Amino acid sequence: MLSFPEIFSLKNRVAVVTGALGLLGKNHCIALSEAGADVFVCDLDSSKCISFAESLPKPGFGTEVDITKKDSVMNLRDKVLAKFGRIDVLVNNAAINDMFENPTTASELSMFENYPLELWQNSIDVNITGTFLCCQLLGTEMAKQKKGSIINIASTYGMVAPDQSLYKKPNGEQSFYKTAAYPVTKGAVISFTKFLAAYWGHKGVRVNTLSPGGVENKQEDYFIKNYYKRTPLKRMAAPTDYKGALIFLASDASNYMTGANLVVDGGWTAW
Repeated sequence: MLSFPEIFSLKNRVAVVTGALGLLGKNHCIALSEAGADVFVCDLDSSKCISFAESLPKPGFGTEVDITKKDSVMNLRDKVLAKFGRIDVLVNNAAINDMFENPTTASELSMFENYPLELWQNSIDVNITGTFLCCQLLGTEMAKQKKGSIINIASTYGMVAPDQSLYKKPNGEQSFYKTAAYPVTKGAVISFTKFLAAYWGHKGVRVNTLSPGGVENKQEDYFIKNYYKRTPLKRMAAPTDYKGALIFLASDASNYMTGANLVVDGGWTAW
């Protein structure tokens, strides 16, 4: 029986992180590396993945992947297996969260009545199909080895509807609307996680969701103030606030946990 802190150790574990070059993705990689894992940093830019992987506390491995393409995910799987012969942890972090390049048209385009079908489809392709492909191709290897932990990154917006008042300026103008695509796809990720947990439980593969709240990252002051008012802890998350939860789900500390949604949101969904 493992004792504390060994139960949280990821020594001799191989971890794959998608969307690894984003704000949270980088922190996920750092946390896994600090816990002793060999980390594969996966995103669209190969050179940046390699550079960041080499900078980790325990230097890792960087590779390009487009999670919407089956051949690309298969290539990732083959690279990991060729290097280590196993996959122990998969963090499905890659996702699209709508950003509107032109602020003058953001409010109109983000309205449900006007929301472009192509943007909806892009979110479906990345947030749902990409997660499906990574679980199918990498998770199958975990099932073969009778052990593994899949962590699907969802969101508080996968559980509750967006509060559109957060995006309202002090003068009452709506800067934009949180679109349907993000909450719908993140809700699907939570449901998909439950399916996989039930499906692969007898194979020793644990599948859980981590649902983070909003991360403070140079947003407009009015938005940050609105968010503070809406949150019991009266702040947004720091990018490092999810490291402990991630390591808990990846490690043997959560050995009897599957199909769960670990919510780390400063109390957002408590109200």
